[in-house]
Amino acid sequence: MAIAPGTLLGRYEIRAKIGEGGMGEVYLARDTKLNRDVAIKLLPAALSADVDRLRRFEQEAQAASALNHPNILSVYDFGEHDGAPYFISELLEGRTLRECLGAQASPGSQTSSPYGMSSSVPLPQRKVVDYALQIAHGLAAAHAKGILHRDLKPENLFITNDGRVKILDFGLAKLTGTGDETQSQAEVPTRRVDTDSGLMMGSIGYISPEQLRGRPADHRSDIFSFGAILYEMLSGERAFRRESKADTMSAILKEDPPNLSETNKNIAPALERIVHHCLEKNPEERFHSARDLAFALESLSGSTGVSTEKTPSSGFAPRWMKRREQLAWIAAVVSFLALLAVLVVALPYFSRAPAETRATYLSLLPPEKTDLPTATNPGLVIAPDGRRLVTVAVSEGNPRLWLYSFDSPKWQALPRTEGAAFPFWSLDSRFIGFFAQGKLKKIEIAGGLPTTLCDAPQGFGGAWSPDGVIVFAPNQLGTGLHRVSDAGGVATPVTTIDTSRQELGHNFPYFLPDGRHFVYLALNAQPENRGICIGSLDPNETRRLVRADSNVAYAPPGYLLFTRARKLMAQPFDPKRLEVTGDPFTIADQVRYWFSRYADLSVSANGVLAYASGSDLSHQLIWYDRAGRQLATVGALGEYRHLDLSRDDKRVLLERFDPRVETADDWLLDLLRETPSRLTSDPSNDSSPLWSPDASRFIFAAAREGGPASLYQKGASGAEKEELLLKPGTDSKWPSDWSRDGRFIVYVQLSQKTQYDLWLLPTFGDRQPRPYLASEFSEFNGRVSPDGLWMAYTSNEDGSNEVFVQSFPEPGRKVQVSNGGGSHARWRNDGKELFYLAANNKLMAVAVKEGSGFEAGPPTALFEVSGLDRNFFRYPYAVAADGQRFLLLKPAEEAASRPLTIVQNWTAILKR
Repeated sequence: MAIAPGTLLGRYEIRAKIGEGGMGEVYLARDTKLNRDVAIKLLPAALSADVDRLRRFEQEAQAASALNHPNILSVYDFGEHDGAPYFISELLEGRTLRECLGAQASPGSQTSSPYGMSSSVPLPQRKVVDYALQIAHGLAAAHAKGILHRDLKPENLFITNDGRVKILDFGLAKLTGTGDETQSQAEVPTRRVDTDSGLMMGSIGYISPEQLRGRPADHRSDIFSFGAILYEMLSGERAFRRESKADTMSAILKEDPPNLSETNKNIAPALERIVHHCLEKNPEERFHSARDLAFALESLSGSTGVSTEKTPSSGFAPRWMKRREQLAWIAAVVSFLALLAVLVVALPYFSRAPAETRATYLSLLPPEKTDLPTATNPGLVIAPDGRRLVTVAVSEGNPRLWLYSFDSPKWQALPRTEGAAFPFWSLDSRFIGFFAQGKLKKIEIAGGLPTTLCDAPQGFGGAWSPDGVIVFAPNQLGTGLHRVSDAGGVATPVTTIDTSRQELGHNFPYFLPDGRHFVYLALNAQPENRGICIGSLDPNETRRLVRADSNVAYAPPGYLLFTRARKLMAQPFDPKRLEVTGDPFTIADQVRYWFSRYADLSVSANGVLAYASGSDLSHQLIWYDRAGRQLATVGALGEYRHLDLSRDDKRVLLERFDPRVETADDWLLDLLRETPSRLTSDPSNDSSPLWSPDASRFIFAAAREGGPASLYQKGASGAEKEELLLKPGTDSKWPSDWSRDGRFIVYVQLSQKTQYDLWLLPTFGDRQPRPYLASEFSEFNGRVSPDGLWMAYTSNEDGSNEVFVQSFPEPGRKVQVSNGGGSHARWRNDGKELFYLAANNKLMAVAVKEGSGFEAGPPTALFEVSGLDRNFFRYPYAVAADGQRFLLLKPAEEAASRPLTIVQNWTAILKR
């Protein structure tokens, strides 16, 4: 019978009942003496007659009260009310780990039975490491007191609202003679509960093999249960899930769980080794103690790495590795990390030439509380001296530079680097060059603020010569590489795009040892012709070297590093003859790769390689309301780069990238049935699909006839033959909008002289294209108002991107709408609001008045939209007709927690 609110249990006043289970009822109460809220767990009198339940209830209170640790539930008091025992504990606010995993426990033995076939939701890897480390510390504290939990499972782990993990429910705890440390029985202020005589204690699915066999359990049984929980947090699947209790027990005794890499290829190798080491069938082969387990996890928490060894094609260590070899590996890891911590040897370790003959891997988590940047703001570079690393990560809604020093292992945000993209080092490892706000900038890592060197409207990679010359790409497309002094000045061209070979742009230069020649990525209208070329500060010295899909780096004593099909490759290269001298080798699979053709890879002069694992660029279509609340997900994950919503909100056009062929096609998704259908399938890129006014057709950009991209149209069913709307010419073109009356197609044209311009293609009269805005600045994202009298667009005429509105179809009166940065404007269907993406990653709304006298109100922030890809001619969001919902392309969340991989003496991989 429930206790009525207001009842006093000693000095504790009952406020409300907040839960109940097989081991009692839980109430919210007020400690009237200390004036604080507490939780009361009470075993009703009817259950107290059950000797076993009473003993377990008392055991839970006494075991927990003997422990004073931030990761274990604190018990304050014990008493009895009307024959019913109770204990007082701290009041927790949050959720159990089971609730965080998103799967309900199945009914069965004890409080739950994990042998059911339900799945959980995997957690981000960084969060898993954080939770696991807290659990390990709590277990270590309990084991040091001689207390074993014996029923660890997600239901008995509580995550508070501030991220603290609390171990609950010591009802099956066992008091041992000594802990895993040195404490004796006499020192433990609890009493022995004899539960060893062939009894199986714990929950099926997380119980250790020795517990199943009824053998004596020690602290290593808790470590096995911990491993099963860690496996589930990482994979979203239970380690030993079977359809029946008997099958689950058999799996625990005889089978190993599937490799984590089979369910999540982005798991850090060191973390997978920890999981498997916890799940050894033989207790002797598990971690010796929870303290050792915590020590191994600390290496993954962001300050140190985990040393491993693997071959170029091995991926993660195979599960069938001999047990003795696993133990030897663990011993080596512990010894190495202890040496790093005590002697602080990271600096000489990374700065001297490698003396050993094997490659050593370190896993490094990205900065805490940050997200991945977008495809237009990536970057990962290790210093030439191998002592520091810089990456781009998003914090507080902005991409910025973060510095990591191996001699002082912690992340540091570099000041005033918001909006940073594609960083690169000076040869002396003192400065970082980067792109932000349409400028090329530099910053000294020892301190100070960024200095602007010259204009770089888009900025796609740079390289710093020993003579103080910086070669850089001012734009991704339409221009060759430029050069400028590292003191700043006027940039001048150093390479020229060869349109006869269908080149689209030159990106990501990298200087070779002679300081005069450099390698770079040449984009091409035909994917098979995309590759690495060699250029020079001396004029007219360019030629193609190898086929590649990404940026390139040179590594001594003579290799070019780049990616093909998202694999990291190393190809022998003679820096004196400037020629490749052998076939490429695969260094790593599934390197993180962006739509911008940038792979997160870098190498130092002394043999330290850095790259980011994982190549998944999947996005999810998600509906949000105006307050930023998620309403629904639509369809499956896909590598989407652009969307356009029909005016009836029933269908959406998508540009979808296919990693198998490294090109994109256009797709249609029915939002009501969530059924996708392919609209184009040409081997070339089909990008930026856009609805016609009546949604019977769509237009898109493609390079069909051997030249730059131009405009095509096709029926919305996808069955009709496509039609060329505009001859390709020498400049690439992408559709931007189609006026509501159908009279004008707006498109973006990339010119080597005037950068991105807005053009109009009339659908009446002589149908001759004409420029709408073609200035020395970049203008793009053109969208015609519903009444056809105004054009909203983005321009960098003030040094950074802002949203403007100008009269249409003839330019004239102009109004600036955004303030502090903005792009990708869209109109509400009735023309009464204009939306855009602000520089601080907020979706903004502006009340507007159409007609001949256009008026715009002040911008209002709706919600944060960090992670969206803001390409010059693609849209990552759409607005429902009534302006109350927004469809966004959001990147997969787990990508943010992927670790960075640091490899010392990487060339040893090639000798295998």
